[in-house]
Amino acid sequence: MNSARGHKRITLRGMQFLLVLIGLIIAGYLSYLKLAAAPAACVDAGPFDCNVVLNSQYSELAGLPIAYLGLGVYALIGLVMLFERRLSFLEQYGSLLIFGIGLFAWLFSMWLVYVQFFLLEALCPWCLSHEANFTLLFLTIAWRVYRETFAAEV
Repeated sequence: MNSARGHKRITLRGMQFLLVLIGLIIAGYLSYLKLAAAPAACVDAGPFDCNVVLNSQYSELAGLPIAYLGLGVYALIGLVMLFERRLSFLEQYGSLLIFGIGLFAWLFSMWLVYVQFFLLEALCPWCLSHEANFTLLFLTIAWRVYRETFAAEV
């Protein structure tokens, strides 16, 4: 804590929890849209057309809406983070587990960006927000693993 200013410095872990929370909100909204078959609040100008993206053949994987998968990934990462200081297995392997989940989810998210830009030629601001948020989350996850790996070698 910086006593001169009285401000608390945000930690890497705190930033990750914040990004997980933002992701849960976005993925929760997208999941709600799928569950309720509701139209998205969306910008309807230029290349933006949420309904094309959210109702395309790419919006499901093996019959499961990918919005649910996104919600599940954020929840799983959040749960591992919550319990990694309480369970010895997660204390030892939690950051690598989160990295593995995060890497797969980030690569899948980048595939979805490609789908929006080049296959559908339609963009969903909600989806792009999720993908930007997850990219930031994955960068913090990768930085944490890098830091832990090199701190252990010293």
